[in-house]
Amino acid sequence: MLGAAHRLARGEDFTTAIRRGTRCGNRRLVVHYHAGGRGDDSPALVGVVVPKKQIPLATHRNRVKRRVRALMAQRVGALEPGARIVVRGLAGADGVDSGTLGRDLDRLLNRCRERRAQERQR
Repeated sequence: MLGAAHRLARGEDFTTAIRRGTRCGNRRLVVHYHAGGRGDDSPALVGVVVPKKQIPLATHRNRVKRRVRALMAQRVGALEPGARIVVRGLAGADGVDSGTLGRDLDRLLNRCRERRAQERQR
């Protein structure tokens, strides 16, 4: 499970990741990735949200959140220090196996990092 040291808890951190971060998505997930600044040694923080509008049943929303948190716990060590990441579950994530969600997360995280690198070069 995603440890408390790596969980986004403050609303300000969610807002920062969503407004200032790079957004990448598909029909199951949307990733908002805000890289840490130079010299930022704080741990990478991850938040997971699943809107009620997307998945109306609470049991299904919670299942998606648990799966995404578990998948991000496996990937948090590879994230750069100071990164703030918000993963939003969409309706397409309901009922999908963890393997598919894991591949989606890997693809979206890589795409966000690539976009971030391109923005830095400009």
